[in-house]
Amino acid sequence: MASIQESLNRIADIDGAIGAALVDYQSGMTLGTIGGGGSIDMELAGASNTEIVRANKKVIDQLSLDESIEDILITLETQYHLIRVFHENDNVFTYVVLDREKSNLALARITLGEIDEALELK
Repeated sequence: MASIQESLNRIADIDGAIGAALVDYQSGMTLGTIGGGGSIDMELAGASNTEIVRANKKVIDQLSLDESIEDILITLETQYHLIRVFHENDNVFTYVVLDREKSNLALARITLGEIDEALELK
């Protein structure tokens, strides 16, 4: 089992990781952040992405899909912004900013899945 800080540290070790936030999407409260490099306010970005998660969940409910969100990808010219909705920890998602030139999106997604399984919220 891993704590919030241990999970964030593991995310920071992903190749190309610029920053990350763990967020409770029900409240919009950021549970923890790491990185950002001064150019990205990870707490603000994480909390702001709560609306993206809520909107996607609402659409899935309205369409009566028997599905759950794994992740949401926003692709910018130089960055990937990856939102991973955790399944082992209800109402929690991680928001990760990756440098496109330095990161492997598939490996990042696998790592976030492993972090989801290990995260223990107290």
